[in-house]
Amino acid sequence: MKKPDAADWMAARGWSPFPFQREVWDAMARGESGLLHATTGAGKTYAVWLGALQALADAEAKRTPPLTVVWLTPMRALAADTLRALKEPLPDLAPAWTAGARSGDTSSSERAKQAERLPTVLVTTPESLSLLIARADAPDTLGRTALVVVDEWHELMGNKRGVQAQLAIARVRRWNPALRVWGMSATLGNLGEAMHSLLGPQAAATGRLVRGQTPKQLTIDTLLPPRVDRFPWGGHLGLAMLPSVVHEIASSGSTLVFTNTRSQAEIWYQALLDAKPEWAGLIALHHGSLDRAVREWVEAGLKAGELRAVVCTSSLDLGVDFLPVERVLQIGSPKGIARLLQRAGRSGHAPGRPSRVSLVPTHSLELVEGAAARAAVRAGQIEARETPHQPLDVLVQHLVTVALGGGFRSDELLAEIRTTAAYADLPEDHWRWCLDFVSQGGASLAAYPDYRRAVPDDHGIWRVPDARLARRHRMNIGTIVSDASMAVQYLGGSKIGNVEESFAARLKPGDCFTFGGRLLELVRIHDMTAWVKRATGRKPAVPRWNGGKMPLSTTLADAVVAQLARVQAGDHDDPELQAARPLLELQAQWSALPSPHTLLAEVMHSREGTHLFLYPFAGRHAHLGLANLIAWRVAQHAPNTFSIAVNDYGFELLSATAIDWPSLLPDLLKEQTDDEALLSEILQSLNASELAQRRFREIARVSGLVFQGHPGEKRSSRQLQASSSLFWEVFRKYDPGNRLLQQAEAELLAQELEIGRLREALRRMARQTLVLKALERATPFAFPLMVERLREKLSNESVADRIARMLAPLEKAAGGAAASDADTVRESLAFGREGAPEKKTADAQRERRPHRPRRPR
Repeated sequence: MKKPDAADWMAARGWSPFPFQREVWDAMARGESGLLHATTGAGKTYAVWLGALQALADAEAKRTPPLTVVWLTPMRALAADTLRALKEPLPDLAPAWTAGARSGDTSSSERAKQAERLPTVLVTTPESLSLLIARADAPDTLGRTALVVVDEWHELMGNKRGVQAQLAIARVRRWNPALRVWGMSATLGNLGEAMHSLLGPQAAATGRLVRGQTPKQLTIDTLLPPRVDRFPWGGHLGLAMLPSVVHEIASSGSTLVFTNTRSQAEIWYQALLDAKPEWAGLIALHHGSLDRAVREWVEAGLKAGELRAVVCTSSLDLGVDFLPVERVLQIGSPKGIARLLQRAGRSGHAPGRPSRVSLVPTHSLELVEGAAARAAVRAGQIEARETPHQPLDVLVQHLVTVALGGGFRSDELLAEIRTTAAYADLPEDHWRWCLDFVSQGGASLAAYPDYRRAVPDDHGIWRVPDARLARRHRMNIGTIVSDASMAVQYLGGSKIGNVEESFAARLKPGDCFTFGGRLLELVRIHDMTAWVKRATGRKPAVPRWNGGKMPLSTTLADAVVAQLARVQAGDHDDPELQAARPLLELQAQWSALPSPHTLLAEVMHSREGTHLFLYPFAGRHAHLGLANLIAWRVAQHAPNTFSIAVNDYGFELLSATAIDWPSLLPDLLKEQTDDEALLSEILQSLNASELAQRRFREIARVSGLVFQGHPGEKRSSRQLQASSSLFWEVFRKYDPGNRLLQQAEAELLAQELEIGRLREALRRMARQTLVLKALERATPFAFPLMVERLREKLSNESVADRIARMLAPLEKAAGGAAASDADTVRESLAFGREGAPEKKTADAQRERRPHRPRRPR
C-alpha cells in the first residue's frame, strides 16, 4: 500500500511543515494517541489530518473504505468549515476516501444516504456520535473506526458534553482496542489534566503531548475612552465608546466585534447602523439565536471579504477560518484569558500572520483589566479546566444508548466506563443505583412501565425492551439543555430566529422589539411562535437571554489585583493604567487599593443604614455566596435584614440598623478548617432547596425523566418545569436518597456558587491583612455596587435621576467637573443594561432583594 506523503502535498502549495506537525505525524504513524496544543491559526488541523492520512490511507486504493475517522467538533457551525478543510487534500492523498458531516443541521436526504453507508471521515458532534452508538449495527459500523479526533477540546472538557464524548470514545475503543484518539486545543492552562480527561487514566500514561511552538505576533491593546469617570458603574461608558469603535472599523479591512451576550450584540449592531447608515449591507449580526440561513449568509460574507464588520457573540469564537479578518474588538471585559486569546485568534487566522485584539471598556475599571490581561498573556497564564466528576444523569443516558446499540453486560460496561476520567473511581453502589434507575426508575417509579427503559434479557444482556421508548430516547440524546425558546417568524414569510420564551411571554400584540438587526412588531403568539411584522418609529425592547453575567475568572482577577499593586508602587507605565490614574488615585486617597496581601473593607453610614463594602476579587458567583455567608454569620449575634449587591470585584451588605463591622469582621473572616461545617453554613445561608430544584430541571431532562418532545413538537418551558418539579417532589417525599437529588445539590454548589472558588477565597481572605476604612462618602470602588443595588429597586428613570444626584456631591468633594446630567446617565444605563428589564430569575432576585439570614434551628 502506497502511503500518502503529506510533506510533498504541502510543498506543492509552497508550504513547509512545522516541527510540531511532523511530531504529530510521527506519533500517529506509531499508533499513538495524544493532545496537540498550539495557538489559533498555527496549523493544528493539518497537523492531525495529514498525519491521519499518512497513517491510515492508501493513495492507490480504488474502493471506498468504511468509516475510519470520526472528527468531533463542539459546534454545528464548525462542521461545514472543518469538512471543507478535510476535503482539500483528499483528491491527492486519499482519492478513494469520502467525507461528510452529521449534526442537527444535516438534511434528511443526507441522513438517509448516511444510513445506507457512512463516509470514510465523518465530522460530527458528541450528540450525533451518541446517536450512532445507539444504532443496532453500531458495533460493526464503529468497530472499524481507527481514529477519533476531538477539535477544540477546551470547549468540551469542562462540561457534560465532554463527559458524553469520553463515554462515546470508551465505547468505540472497546470495539477497536487499537483506536487512536487525538485532541486539539489552543487555550488550556492544565495540559496534563486535559490529556488525562481526553484519553482516560490508562491511555494518558502513554499519550503524546505535543506543544506547537510557532512564531505568532499577538497585540493586545485598549481603546481609551475620551474621559475616564472617577465614579463608574457597569456599562457607563456605553455610547461614549461608539465613535472610537466606528473609527477602528473604518480604518480596518474586516473586523469582528465580539460581545459577551446576544442582547449586547443586538444593541451594538443597531448603534453602529445608527452612527453609519451607509454601512447597511456592509456590517452584519451573528449570534446563536438567529436562523441558520442568516448565520450561514454572514459566515459566507466574512469568508469572501464582503463584510466590513460583524457584531457577534461566542457563536464565532471557535475554529471557523475567516482569513480576511484583520481586527478583533472585544466589547467589555473578556472575563477570562482563554476567551480573549480564542477571540484574538479569529484575526490573522493563518500561520505567521499577526493577530490583534483591542479591548473596548464599558466600565472605567475595565481599563485595569486590559493591562492585567496583557500581563497574564505575556506570563503564559491561562485558566485551567476540570472535567465534571461522575454526573449520573449523563451516565444514565449513556446506559440506555448502549443498550440500544447492541446491548451490554453489566460487569463489562462498568469496566469500560471506569476507563474514562469522569468515572474512573465510580463506586459499585453508584453503578448499581444507575442500573436500577434505568430498569425501573428507582424506588419511587417502579410501578410505571415508561421507566423500564433497559433490562437484562435471558442471556444477561441489557437491552431496551420497548420500541416506543427506544424512539423517544433517540430523539432526546444529548446533554445540551437550554431554556425553551420561541420561534420568531414574519407573517406569511421566513423565520428570523428564536428568542427565549420568558421574553416573548412579556410582550403583547403591538409591542415592538429589536431582533436580528430589525425593528419588529408582535402581531400574535401562537403554537410557540411569535408572528411579527416590520415596525418603524417606536422605541423597542431588546430580547434578554440568560447567562449574560459570567464571572471574572480567577486568573484574570488575580492579574487585576497585581496591576493595582503596581499602581500602589507608583508604576503607571501602561496606557490603560495611565488613563485610569485619576480614578485609582482618588480610591487610594479616600480609602485604599487592594493588593495580593491585603483585603480591603470599607464601612459607611448613610440615611439608608450601614454599608459594608468588601473586595475579595473572586468573581460575582463566589461573591454572592460570600455575601450571604457573612450575612448569615452576623445573624448568629443578632437578627438582621440585609440588601446585597455584587459585582466581579466585591460585594455590598446594607443593613438598616447599625452594625459594628470593625469588631465583628475579623472573626467573621477566620479560616474555616472544617469543610463540612463550611458547606453546612453556606447551605443554611441560602434558599438552597429552591436553587437545587432549578438545577434538577436540567438533570431530569438529561437523564430522560422528562421527555423534551418529538421533532417539530413545541413544548413550553412551563410544561417542562412542571414535569421536572413533579419528579423533584416525588423523589424528596418517597425516595430522599435519590442520587439525582444529590447531584442537583452538588452542581448547585460547584457551578452556580463556585464552591471551590468560594472556599479558596475564604482561605485567602483569612491569610490576608484586613485593611478596614471608615468612609465619609462612597469611593470609586463602592459606587458601582451602590448602582447595582439601585438598578433593581427602581425604574430606569428613577435610577438615572438618583445616580445623577449621587454623583454631584461626590464630584464636588473630589474637586472635579460637574457630574453627568440625568439624560446622559439614562442613555448610559440603557446601554449598560443591554435592553429592557427582564423578569428576574430566583438567584438574581436573591442577589438584590433584602436578605434575612436564617438562624439554625
